[in-house]
Amino acid sequence: MQLDDIVSAVRSAHESHTPLRIRGAGSKDFYGGLLAGEVLDVAAHRGIVAYEPTELYLTARCGTPLAEIEAALAEKGQMLAFEPPHFSGATVGGCVAAGLSGPRRQQAGAVRDFVLGVKLVDGSGQVLNFGGQVMKNVAGYDVSRLIAGSLGTLGVIAEVTLKVLPRPVAEQTLVFAMDSGEALQKLNQWGGQPLPVSASFWHEGRLWLRLSGASAAVETASRKLGGTPAVSPDQHWISIREQTHPAFSGDILWRLAVPSTAPCPGLDGLRAIEWGGALRWYAGEQAAVRGAASRLGGHAVLYRAPESLRCLEGAFAPLSPALLALHRRLKKAFDPRGILNSGRLYAEF
Repeated sequence: MQLDDIVSAVRSAHESHTPLRIRGAGSKDFYGGLLAGEVLDVAAHRGIVAYEPTELYLTARCGTPLAEIEAALAEKGQMLAFEPPHFSGATVGGCVAAGLSGPRRQQAGAVRDFVLGVKLVDGSGQVLNFGGQVMKNVAGYDVSRLIAGSLGTLGVIAEVTLKVLPRPVAEQTLVFAMDSGEALQKLNQWGGQPLPVSASFWHEGRLWLRLSGASAAVETASRKLGGTPAVSPDQHWISIREQTHPAFSGDILWRLAVPSTAPCPGLDGLRAIEWGGALRWYAGEQAAVRGAASRLGGHAVLYRAPESLRCLEGAFAPLSPALLALHRRLKKAFDPRGILNSGRLYAEF
């Protein structure tokens, strides 16, 4: 598939007012609002366009599998530091559109922090370029980062340029026995110290802590913290990244983003704590979950649920009138006839 094919499909849909559902590998079809519209499959628009290891950036077409990108990076000892989930063959376009980050987000940052530039086909079929190949390339609005997490509602990501980083020289995973309250206390205590913590995960009375960096720093931190060295740590962190770990099982899963120092919100069904205490997972129907998250200064996402519940609750926390108006203006500017992934982010647009 060529860029011209995507442009032609979007222009035709724009002219006929035909809703489109942008799809790469479909690995995140469960995430966000309900799926609607004629499928625009962009998986065939693939391939690494440019990779400059010394300049720490890579450009790839939207349908390029993450596995292919990470294999190329591994040959040069580099990585996508935000550790995006692969699920069932995720593509780089879907990775940026969904904005999901893995365990290392605690240390390295989120997807949007690594997006240097995008080539976008907007809702009228125009090809737009934003950003570039270095961090200091923005004049005016930083649209390339705005696209991260927009779930395809603003345009088709044709190409994306990402910052890449060297893999750490040394890593060590330690395991501690403690309840959720003690885990939150320890995570915040350690977070205020110069420790090379790159990931944390609490589940059912056990806290896993990953240290990454220079060998001397990792060894010193390991001696200071104690704990028990983990068995098969790489497989453990992959299971968290890919959400095959038992903590993520079940039909209904809520994802709470709150300040790391926030106390337990008093909800049942706590499954896991990540990102130094800032990300918490709850299972089951939770009538008061969004109010509880808001009181703690955060928000709750209905991450996975049956279609009936997604219709009732909506995947994401409701927007204030001012924010909703802003989102609608952005949608109108990028997709005048509202044909791209309508309702995938919010039912209102």
